[in-house]
Amino acid sequence: MAEAACALRPPLKWAGGKRWQIPVLRPIWERHAARRLVEPFCGGMAVTLGLRPASALLNDINPHVINFYRWIQRGLVISDEMANSRTSYYARRSRFNSLLASGRAETAEAAGLFYYLNRTGYNGLCRFNRRGHMNVPFGRYQRISYTTDFSAYRAPFARWEFTNLDFEKLEVDDRDFICADPPYDVEFTQYSPQRFDWCEQERVALWLSRHRGPVVLSNQATPRIVRLYESLGFDLRPLDAPRRISCNGDRSSTVEVLALRNLDR
Repeated sequence: MAEAACALRPPLKWAGGKRWQIPVLRPIWERHAARRLVEPFCGGMAVTLGLRPASALLNDINPHVINFYRWIQRGLVISDEMANSRTSYYARRSRFNSLLASGRAETAEAAGLFYYLNRTGYNGLCRFNRRGHMNVPFGRYQRISYTTDFSAYRAPFARWEFTNLDFEKLEVDDRDFICADPPYDVEFTQYSPQRFDWCEQERVALWLSRHRGPVVLSNQATPRIVRLYESLGFDLRPLDAPRRISCNGDRSSTVEVLALRNLDR
């Protein structure tokens, strides 16, 4: 109850965020809460902040997301004024991309700019071109709530490890509880310079199938995703998702699936 009372909202906007899944995931997780939670695609961190594990390994292939979280661990405070302004947005996007080009992507300035661009950009997208430059356009929000002091996140973040690796390189223990939310099996997959195609979906599924501990996978319930996880012996549970944000801003409802494995171990 105390954890619920002090629940923290994810600090980033995130297309396809999974806060709505927490009531479904929590009863599954509570049976295994003594384990370390592993999220190989932590993204906006809705799941981890909703479940609040004592120990977690949180990974994402997007280095800018992980840099932001690591600076929160260090006590990130943003001193620059943030405004919902087209002029300010494009100036700061240019500055952010110049930091990336000059090898300063891991600085506190880059973390603060990433947060501002994420909150102000279009539909919470996190999109980069093949050169690694952010190319999300200015958003269409009437009002935006910005945070400058992230000290409320520092205590829980101190218990968690953040990594920026390919998921197969993670040092996962057989006792870990893996909760995986890879990019949807849809055409738009360019959240980073690396594309996440069907070969990547298969690689994730095979990697998860080899884990000896509990596994929960979330993805869009496309026919081939369903066939893939059924063929690997996962138990499937359909979920009615509230909405899906596509590359053109469409917010239509969709059906997702949870693929479950080893929950009795």
